[in-house]
Amino acid sequence: MGEKASLIKNEVKVKFDFGSVEEKREKIEQACRDRDLNMIANLALSTDGLLADDIRQEVWPLFLGYAHFTEDGIKPANPRREDWEKLPPHKDEDQVRLDVDRSFVYYPKNMSPRETADRKKELSRLIIEVLRRHPMLCYFQGFHDICQVFLLVLGVEAAVMATEHIALLRIRDFMLPSLGPALDHLHLLYPLLLSADKRLCEHLSRTKPFFALAATLTLYAHDIQEYSNIARLFDVFLATDPVFPLYLFAQVVLQRRDELFDIPDDEPEMLHSVLSKLPKPLDLEGLISKALLLLGKYPPEKLSTWVQISNKSVLKTSRRAGPFRSKDRPAHPDLRQAECLLLKQTAEVDRKRKLKEICDQVTRYKPQAIKIGVTVVVGLSAIAIGAYLSKSSTLGWAEVGKPLGFVKLVLNYFRRS
Repeated sequence: MGEKASLIKNEVKVKFDFGSVEEKREKIEQACRDRDLNMIANLALSTDGLLADDIRQEVWPLFLGYAHFTEDGIKPANPRREDWEKLPPHKDEDQVRLDVDRSFVYYPKNMSPRETADRKKELSRLIIEVLRRHPMLCYFQGFHDICQVFLLVLGVEAAVMATEHIALLRIRDFMLPSLGPALDHLHLLYPLLLSADKRLCEHLSRTKPFFALAATLTLYAHDIQEYSNIARLFDVFLATDPVFPLYLFAQVVLQRRDELFDIPDDEPEMLHSVLSKLPKPLDLEGLISKALLLLGKYPPEKLSTWVQISNKSVLKTSRRAGPFRSKDRPAHPDLRQAECLLLKQTAEVDRKRKLKEICDQVTRYKPQAIKIGVTVVVGLSAIAIGAYLSKSSTLGWAEVGKPLGFVKLVLNYFRRS
């Protein structure tokens, strides 16, 4: 039967061996005819994923939530929309062009300079269209790597809706004005490692988890150099929750255990340098199967830092409590709901920024504030006592000259007050 893994709360079982490529393709096609989205997800997670781009072109829109089953097969949504080129420019378009110039380095292979230039134009138009249609999105360096995968797998026209949906429903936390929510994802890493391997976690504890940022931020599209491997990884990412890329990285760390113990724990810079690069060669299928087991055994809700994740984060709003709930259409927030969540997250990030600025100012001026406060208290006390003494007999003034006389007068004043 092959190894099985729990995807979410033991409700979906993943069988990793479905026989030959031909047998698996037939199973995928049959699952599509049966409108069995859970089986399709199971097949996407199993060895070699969805096998080929023609299958991905059918299935990825289902996973992203903008396609549904019909009597004639799987049909993606195709709404009539305003010409994007007539929309106002997005503030990040210049950065997009700079990043696109550095794209298509590893794949496709053997493209002529003319073909590469045409691909870059297509990629630039894809990203700019998505940003103009959703101007509240903030571009980040590495988003172009993700878009490149969708462009190559789905084609120019189909990639637009896929990119919109992944931006708003899967990586929305990365497309905010601040990097804070993205860093919140990383704070789940050490509690996860602590659960899986306490000794290794303690060994790494002096090293901040920022080494996982580049890989998780770009869904590994910046680091994986083989087209077949990154397409395979996207099969998994789209069939699972947005938290899964972090679990995959945790499994990468766990499998490098011996190598990491060879580096002293008091050399965090060296540990960071090693961990920020994926190992080569990469046992992709082994990592995926073990990361799925890790997700089943230690779901994010059991991690100590999960409560610190915003309720508006994609980690929570796109978290499924079980398998896909409908054979006809997967449950998912629509793009407008996601845009509302993004605006609320933006406001939340802005409030946190302002609060931090206030706290920083208080900390900076704390010594001066204490001195001023003490001076004010002493001054007010002196004024109050003077008023009290002026109403008292001359004996009151005489008390001041005696040992502890002033203290007695102060205490007497506050008792009467």
